[in-house]
Amino acid sequence: MAKPAVILVGADKGGVGKTTVSRTLADYFSANKVRFRAFDTEAPKGTLKRFHPDLTDVVDINKVPDQMKIFDTLNSAEAPVTLIDVRAGLMSPTLQALNDFGFIDAAKKGQITFALFHILGPTIASLDEIADTAAYLGDAHYFLVKNFINSTHFFEWDEATHKAYFNRIKGAVEVTVPKLNEMAAEQVDLASVPFLNFIANKKPNGETAAYSFVLRGYVKHWLGNVWAEYDRIKLTEIVASMPQADEQPKPVQQRAKAEAHA
Repeated sequence: MAKPAVILVGADKGGVGKTTVSRTLADYFSANKVRFRAFDTEAPKGTLKRFHPDLTDVVDINKVPDQMKIFDTLNSAEAPVTLIDVRAGLMSPTLQALNDFGFIDAAKKGQITFALFHILGPTIASLDEIADTAAYLGDAHYFLVKNFINSTHFFEWDEATHKAYFNRIKGAVEVTVPKLNEMAAEQVDLASVPFLNFIANKKPNGETAAYSFVLRGYVKHWLGNVWAEYDRIKLTEIVASMPQADEQPKPVQQRAKAEAHA
């Protein structure tokens, strides 16, 4: 039986675009035929669930019954990968809870694959989160994500400052999410569909839509760059779900086309 994998996406600072990153991960797993389930901790409504309703449950990560719903089922769930979109301000409390009930220890023992996508803000205060967060992780895969989706400018990150923070954490890997054209981002949001569906010109019910050819092109180009980062860090290998030799990951254009006809 495959070892379960947990992907946590979060930040203690709000407005850094963490749910956007979760959405790109969901599409990436779907396109690469990686079976996953998702949990949105922005209770009671949830933003990730709006885009991936069939795969996402909304939970209150502070409540023990909801923690049990996620972590007691890691080995019994049909999907080997669990994606958790952590609401702004809850990353530190969530990591503390994971430590308290033994999840971090189980990950250190190799019983669970654990990866954290830490979405960073542009200020030094956001970088200060790194050392505190890393203290919980042990041998987990730690990704420091610079997300430019909201026109973020990392103006305080001169090279010396960058190295002073990033080099503290052995094994931390930097991931960059580029900026998406504002109008394209807005139209995907209004459509309430995964990025892949928007690229394939599909409505939530699977019917053909009338999304702009130009905006679909911008989203496809942007998503291809994001997925190139996930390919670079070998994300499918990390979650132990690599395709067979004759099913190697395809460029985003081919993957989106295949998904549209699935």
